[in-house]
Amino acid sequence: MGQQKPIKLLTTLLRNGTIPHALLLSGIDGIGKRLTAMAFAMACNCLDPDPEHLFEGKDSLHTAPNRHAGTNPCGNCKSCRKIQSGNHPDIIIVEPSGPYIKIGQIRALCHTLAMKPLEARLRVVIISDSQAMNLAAGNALLKVLEEPPDRTILILTARHPSDLFPTIVSRCQLIRFNPISRESIVTILIEKEGVLPDDAEIIATMANGSLSKALSMIGPPKKTNWIHQRNWIINEIDSLSLKPVGSLLAFAARLSKNKEMLSESLEMIESYLRDLVVCKYCPEKIINRDLQNKIQNRSQKMTTASLLSKISIVQSAQKDMRANVNLRLTLEVLVMRLANV
Repeated sequence: MGQQKPIKLLTTLLRNGTIPHALLLSGIDGIGKRLTAMAFAMACNCLDPDPEHLFEGKDSLHTAPNRHAGTNPCGNCKSCRKIQSGNHPDIIIVEPSGPYIKIGQIRALCHTLAMKPLEARLRVVIISDSQAMNLAAGNALLKVLEEPPDRTILILTARHPSDLFPTIVSRCQLIRFNPISRESIVTILIEKEGVLPDDAEIIATMANGSLSKALSMIGPPKKTNWIHQRNWIINEIDSLSLKPVGSLLAFAARLSKNKEMLSESLEMIESYLRDLVVCKYCPEKIINRDLQNKIQNRSQKMTTASLLSKISIVQSAQKDMRANVNLRLTLEVLVMRLANV
Protein backbone atom coordinates (compact mmCIF):
# COMPACT_ATOMS: atom_id res chain seq x y z
CA MET A 1 0.00 0.00 0.00
CA GLY A 2 1.33 3.40 -1.02
CA GLN A 3 4.50 1.90 -2.52
CA GLN A 4 3.85 2.61 -6.19
CA LYS A 5 7.40 3.76 -6.96
CA PRO A 6 9.21 0.74 -5.40
CA ILE A 7 6.77 -1.67 -7.05
CA LYS A 8 7.24 0.05 -10.40
CA LEU A 9 11.03 -0.28 -10.10
CA LEU A 10 10.82 -3.98 -9.22
CA THR A 11 8.33 -4.63 -11.99
CA THR A 12 10.66 -2.96 -14.49
CA LEU A 13 13.53 -5.21 -13.39
CA LEU A 14 11.33 -8.26 -13.98
CA ARG A 15 9.97 -7.07 -17.28
CA ASN A 16 13.40 -6.14 -18.68
CA GLY A 17 15.21 -9.17 -17.29
CA THR A 18 17.74 -6.90 -15.55
CA ILE A 19 17.55 -8.28 -12.03
CA PRO A 20 20.72 -7.34 -10.09
CA HIS A 21 22.62 -9.68 -7.79
CA ALA A 22 21.53 -7.74 -4.69
CA LEU A 23 18.68 -5.43 -3.67
CA LEU A 24 18.37 -3.33 -0.53
CA LEU A 25 14.78 -2.48 0.49
CA SER A 26 14.89 0.33 3.04
CA GLY A 27 12.17 1.95 5.13
CA ILE A 28 10.55 1.86 8.55
CA ASP A 29 9.16 -1.37 9.97
CA GLY A 30 5.66 -2.46 9.05
CA ILE A 31 5.31 -1.02 5.54
CA GLY A 32 5.63 -4.20 3.47
CA LYS A 33 9.33 -4.64 2.67
CA ARG A 34 9.47 -8.34 3.54
CA LEU A 35 6.08 -9.02 1.97
CA THR A 36 7.33 -7.38 -1.23
CA ALA A 37 10.53 -9.42 -1.14
CA MET A 38 8.49 -12.65 -0.93
CA ALA A 39 6.25 -11.53 -3.79
CA PHE A 40 9.33 -10.72 -5.87
CA ALA A 41 10.75 -14.19 -5.17
CA MET A 42 7.46 -15.68 -6.36
CA ALA A 43 7.50 -13.55 -9.52
CA CYS A 44 11.06 -14.67 -10.32
CA ASN A 45 10.09 -18.33 -10.12
CA CYS A 46 6.39 -18.48 -11.06
CA LEU A 47 5.65 -21.35 -13.45
CA ASP A 48 2.42 -19.80 -14.74
CA PRO A 49 2.74 -16.00 -14.64
CA ASP A 50 -0.08 -13.58 -15.28
CA PRO A 51 -0.63 -13.75 -19.07
CA GLU A 52 -1.33 -10.02 -19.18
CA HIS A 53 2.19 -9.21 -18.06
CA LEU A 54 4.45 -11.41 -20.17
CA PHE A 55 7.74 -10.50 -21.74
CA GLU A 56 10.14 -12.49 -23.88
CA GLY A 57 12.73 -14.10 -21.60
CA LYS A 58 16.33 -13.12 -22.22
CA ASP A 59 19.30 -15.47 -22.27
CA SER A 60 21.01 -13.78 -19.34
CA LEU A 61 22.28 -14.57 -15.90
CA HIS A 62 18.87 -14.49 -14.21
CA THR A 63 16.41 -15.61 -16.91
CA ALA A 64 16.33 -18.95 -18.61
CA PRO A 65 16.46 -18.80 -22.42
CA ASN A 66 13.44 -19.34 -24.66
CA ARG A 67 10.78 -18.96 -22.00
CA HIS A 68 8.32 -16.30 -20.99
CA ALA A 69 8.41 -14.75 -17.53
CA GLY A 70 5.89 -12.44 -15.94
CA THR A 71 5.81 -9.59 -13.48
CA ASN A 72 2.81 -10.96 -11.56
CA PRO A 73 3.11 -14.37 -9.86
CA CYS A 74 0.03 -16.54 -10.28
CA GLY A 75 -0.04 -17.68 -6.65
CA ASN A 76 -1.35 -21.12 -7.66
CA CYS A 77 1.52 -22.99 -9.32
CA LYS A 78 3.74 -25.43 -7.44
CA SER A 79 6.53 -22.88 -7.04
CA CYS A 80 4.26 -20.10 -5.75
CA ARG A 81 2.54 -22.39 -3.27
CA LYS A 82 5.87 -23.60 -1.91
CA ILE A 83 7.13 -20.05 -1.45
CA GLN A 84 3.91 -18.94 0.22
CA SER A 85 4.04 -21.84 2.66
CA GLY A 86 7.73 -21.33 3.42
CA ASN A 87 8.69 -24.74 2.03
CA HIS A 88 10.66 -23.81 -1.08
CA PRO A 89 14.25 -25.10 -0.71
CA ASP A 90 15.74 -22.23 -2.73
CA ILE A 91 13.99 -19.35 -1.00
CA ILE A 92 16.16 -18.71 2.05
CA ILE A 93 15.24 -16.33 4.86
CA VAL A 94 17.86 -15.07 7.32
CA GLU A 95 16.65 -13.04 10.28
CA PRO A 96 18.08 -11.95 13.64
CA SER A 97 18.73 -14.61 16.25
CA GLY A 98 18.04 -12.53 19.33
CA PRO A 99 19.28 -8.96 18.77
CA TYR A 100 21.82 -9.86 16.06
CA ILE A 101 22.37 -11.72 12.83
CA LYS A 102 25.45 -13.70 13.77
CA ILE A 103 28.50 -14.87 11.86
CA GLY A 104 27.36 -18.50 12.17
CA GLN A 105 24.16 -17.72 10.28
CA ILE A 106 26.05 -16.08 7.41
CA ARG A 107 28.58 -18.92 7.29
CA ALA A 108 25.75 -21.43 7.01
CA LEU A 109 24.29 -19.30 4.23
CA CYS A 110 27.65 -19.25 2.40
CA HIS A 111 27.80 -23.04 2.61
CA THR A 112 24.35 -23.32 1.02
CA LEU A 113 25.16 -20.78 -1.69
CA ALA A 114 28.25 -22.76 -2.69
CA MET A 115 25.85 -25.35 -4.13
CA LYS A 116 23.56 -24.90 -7.11
CA PRO A 117 19.86 -24.15 -6.58
CA LEU A 118 17.83 -27.33 -6.22
CA GLU A 119 14.81 -26.40 -8.31
CA ALA A 120 14.40 -22.62 -8.56
CA ARG A 121 15.02 -20.70 -11.72
CA LEU A 122 16.42 -17.96 -9.48
CA ARG A 123 17.39 -18.65 -5.86
CA VAL A 124 16.35 -15.80 -3.56
CA VAL A 125 17.95 -15.03 -0.19
CA ILE A 126 16.01 -12.58 1.99
CA ILE A 127 18.07 -11.09 4.83
CA SER A 128 15.46 -9.47 7.06
CA ASP A 129 16.50 -6.59 9.35
CA SER A 130 19.98 -6.70 7.88
CA GLN A 131 21.03 -3.79 10.11
CA ALA A 132 21.21 -6.40 12.89
CA MET A 133 24.34 -8.00 11.38
CA ASN A 134 27.35 -7.71 13.65
CA LEU A 135 30.76 -6.79 12.27
CA ALA A 136 31.86 -10.35 11.54
CA ALA A 137 28.56 -11.24 9.86
CA GLY A 138 28.71 -8.09 7.75
CA ASN A 139 32.22 -8.87 6.55
CA ALA A 140 31.23 -12.45 5.68
CA LEU A 141 28.22 -11.22 3.68
CA LEU A 142 30.41 -8.70 1.88
CA LYS A 143 32.44 -11.55 0.41
CA VAL A 144 29.24 -13.06 -0.99
CA LEU A 145 28.28 -9.72 -2.54
CA GLU A 146 31.73 -9.33 -4.08
CA GLU A 147 31.55 -12.78 -5.69
CA PRO A 148 27.79 -13.39 -6.13
CA PRO A 149 26.73 -17.02 -6.69
CA ASP A 150 25.19 -18.04 -9.96
CA ARG A 151 21.38 -17.81 -10.34
CA THR A 152 21.05 -16.13 -6.95
CA ILE A 153 19.73 -12.79 -5.79
CA LEU A 154 20.13 -11.41 -2.27
CA ILE A 155 17.38 -9.10 -0.97
CA LEU A 156 18.29 -7.18 2.17
CA THR A 157 15.75 -5.24 4.21
CA ALA A 158 16.77 -2.48 6.62
CA ARG A 159 15.32 0.61 8.23
CA HIS A 160 18.05 2.95 7.00
CA PRO A 161 20.89 2.40 4.50
CA SER A 162 23.15 4.27 6.93
CA ASP A 163 22.70 1.43 9.43
CA LEU A 164 24.70 -0.88 7.12
CA PHE A 165 28.34 -0.84 6.12
CA PRO A 166 28.80 1.51 3.14
CA THR A 167 30.62 -1.28 1.29
CA ILE A 168 27.48 -3.46 1.54
CA VAL A 169 25.14 -0.67 0.46
CA SER A 170 27.35 0.13 -2.54
CA ARG A 171 26.95 -3.43 -3.86
CA CYS A 172 23.14 -3.37 -3.69
CA GLN A 173 20.54 -1.60 -5.77
CA LEU A 174 18.73 0.59 -3.25
CA ILE A 175 14.94 0.77 -3.32
CA ARG A 176 13.30 3.04 -0.75
CA PHE A 177 9.87 2.33 0.73
CA ASN A 178 7.65 5.12 2.09
CA PRO A 179 5.73 5.31 5.35
CA ILE A 180 2.04 4.56 4.79
CA SER A 181 -0.17 7.64 4.94
CA ARG A 182 -2.17 8.23 8.10
CA GLU A 183 -5.36 8.43 6.03
CA SER A 184 -4.73 4.99 4.51
CA ILE A 185 -4.13 3.43 7.93
CA VAL A 186 -7.29 5.05 9.30
CA THR A 187 -9.29 3.63 6.39
CA ILE A 188 -7.94 0.10 6.95
CA LEU A 189 -8.59 0.23 10.69
CA ILE A 190 -12.17 1.38 10.21
CA GLU A 191 -13.21 -0.65 7.17
CA LYS A 192 -11.29 -3.89 7.69
CA GLU A 193 -10.74 -4.05 11.44
CA GLY A 194 -13.91 -2.41 12.71
CA VAL A 195 -12.11 0.19 14.81
CA LEU A 196 -14.13 3.23 15.88
CA PRO A 197 -13.21 6.38 13.88
CA ASP A 198 -11.88 8.36 16.88
CA ASP A 199 -9.74 5.42 18.02
CA ALA A 200 -8.54 4.83 14.45
CA GLU A 201 -7.32 8.44 14.25
CA ILE A 202 -5.30 8.12 17.47
CA ILE A 203 -3.85 4.71 16.56
CA ALA A 204 -2.92 5.81 13.03
CA THR A 205 -1.21 8.89 14.41
CA MET A 206 0.84 6.90 16.92
CA ALA A 207 1.69 4.25 14.32
CA ASN A 208 3.70 6.90 12.45
CA GLY A 209 3.34 5.31 9.02
CA SER A 210 3.63 1.65 10.05
CA LEU A 211 0.60 -0.52 9.34
CA SER A 212 1.90 -3.46 11.37
CA LYS A 213 2.38 -1.18 14.38
CA ALA A 214 -1.16 0.13 13.99
CA LEU A 215 -2.55 -3.41 13.84
CA SER A 216 -0.57 -4.36 16.95
CA MET A 217 -2.32 -1.58 18.87
CA ILE A 218 -5.87 -2.72 18.09
CA GLY A 219 -8.03 -3.72 21.05
CA PRO A 220 -8.87 -1.82 24.25
CA PRO A 221 -6.00 -3.16 26.42
CA LYS A 222 -3.32 -2.59 23.77
CA LYS A 223 -4.67 0.82 22.74
CA THR A 224 -4.87 1.92 26.35
CA ASN A 225 -1.29 0.81 27.02
CA TRP A 226 0.07 2.71 24.01
CA ILE A 227 -1.84 5.90 24.82
CA HIS A 228 -0.87 5.63 28.49
CA GLN A 229 2.79 5.23 27.49
CA ARG A 230 2.66 8.23 25.17
CA ASN A 231 0.93 10.47 27.72
CA TRP A 232 3.34 9.43 30.47
CA ILE A 233 6.36 10.16 28.28
CA ILE A 234 5.04 13.56 27.21
CA ASN A 235 4.34 14.57 30.81
CA GLU A 236 7.86 13.50 31.78
CA ILE A 237 9.44 15.41 28.89
CA ASP A 238 7.54 18.58 29.82
CA SER A 239 8.84 18.50 33.39
CA LEU A 240 12.46 17.36 32.86
CA SER A 241 13.98 20.78 33.52
CA LEU A 242 12.27 20.95 36.93
CA LYS A 243 13.53 17.60 38.22
CA PRO A 244 16.66 16.69 40.21
CA VAL A 245 19.34 14.48 38.69
CA GLY A 246 18.09 11.40 40.54
CA SER A 247 14.63 11.69 38.98
CA LEU A 248 16.15 12.17 35.53
CA LEU A 249 18.20 8.99 35.88
CA ALA A 250 15.12 7.15 37.17
CA PHE A 251 13.22 8.20 34.03
CA ALA A 252 16.05 6.89 31.85
CA ALA A 253 16.09 3.62 33.80
CA ARG A 254 12.35 3.14 33.38
CA LEU A 255 12.64 3.73 29.63
CA SER A 256 15.44 1.18 29.35
CA LYS A 257 13.46 -1.52 31.16
CA ASN A 258 10.66 -1.48 28.60
CA LYS A 259 12.84 -2.57 25.69
CA GLU A 260 9.91 -3.78 23.59
CA MET A 261 8.58 -0.23 23.33
CA LEU A 262 11.87 1.68 23.55
CA SER A 263 12.14 2.52 19.87
CA GLU A 264 8.49 3.62 19.84
CA SER A 265 9.04 5.66 23.01
CA LEU A 266 11.77 7.70 21.35
CA GLU A 267 9.55 8.13 18.30
CA MET A 268 6.83 9.45 20.63
CA ILE A 269 9.26 12.01 22.06
CA GLU A 270 10.39 13.09 18.60
CA SER A 271 6.80 13.29 17.33
CA TYR A 272 5.76 15.46 20.28
CA LEU A 273 8.71 17.83 19.88
CA ARG A 274 8.00 18.05 16.17
CA ASP A 275 4.39 18.99 16.94
CA LEU A 276 5.57 21.79 19.23
CA VAL A 277 7.53 23.27 16.34
CA VAL A 278 4.85 22.74 13.70
CA CYS A 279 2.19 24.24 15.96
CA LYS A 280 3.95 27.62 15.73
CA TYR A 281 3.51 27.76 11.96
CA CYS A 282 0.92 25.20 10.77
CA PRO A 283 -1.10 24.02 13.79
CA GLU A 284 -3.45 22.08 11.52
CA LYS A 285 -0.57 19.73 10.64
CA ILE A 286 0.32 18.46 14.10
CA ILE A 287 0.43 14.68 14.48
CA ASN A 288 -0.93 14.19 18.00
CA ARG A 289 -4.24 15.87 17.25
CA ASP A 290 -5.98 14.59 20.36
CA LEU A 291 -3.47 16.65 22.41
CA GLN A 292 -3.94 19.86 20.42
CA ASN A 293 -4.70 22.15 23.37
CA LYS A 294 -1.76 20.87 25.39
CA ILE A 295 0.57 21.23 22.42
CA GLN A 296 -0.57 24.79 21.71
CA ASN A 297 -0.01 25.88 25.31
CA ARG A 298 3.41 24.25 25.54
CA SER A 299 4.55 25.47 22.13
CA GLN A 300 4.01 29.11 23.15
CA LYS A 301 6.46 28.72 26.02
CA MET A 302 9.39 27.33 24.00
CA THR A 303 11.56 28.75 21.24
CA THR A 304 11.93 27.09 17.86
CA ALA A 305 15.72 26.91 18.31
CA SER A 306 15.35 25.07 21.61
CA LEU A 307 12.87 22.59 20.16
CA LEU A 308 15.01 21.88 17.10
CA SER A 309 17.96 21.27 19.40
CA LYS A 310 15.92 18.78 21.41
CA ILE A 311 14.84 16.96 18.24
CA SER A 312 18.49 16.69 17.19
CA ILE A 313 19.33 15.21 20.61
CA VAL A 314 16.63 12.53 20.22
CA GLN A 315 17.79 11.68 16.70
CA SER A 316 21.36 11.33 17.96
CA ALA A 317 20.18 8.87 20.62
CA GLN A 318 18.23 6.89 18.00
CA LYS A 319 21.36 6.68 15.87
CA ASP A 320 23.42 5.45 18.85
CA MET A 321 20.81 2.79 19.58
CA ARG A 322 20.97 1.53 16.00
CA ALA A 323 24.75 1.37 16.36
CA ASN A 324 24.31 -0.79 19.52
CA VAL A 325 25.92 1.75 21.83
CA ASN A 326 25.40 1.05 25.56
CA LEU A 327 21.64 1.40 25.95
CA ARG A 328 21.44 2.64 29.55
CA LEU A 329 24.18 5.20 29.00
CA THR A 330 22.56 6.41 25.78
CA LEU A 331 19.25 7.02 27.54
CA GLU A 332 20.86 8.73 30.51
CA VAL A 333 22.74 11.09 28.20
CA LEU A 334 19.53 11.70 26.25
CA VAL A 335 17.49 12.63 29.32
CA MET A 336 20.21 14.83 30.83
CA ARG A 337 20.68 16.73 27.56
CA LEU A 338 16.94 17.22 27.06
CA ALA A 339 16.66 18.61 30.59
CA ASN A 340 19.38 21.17 29.98
CA VAL A 341 18.29 22.53 26.58
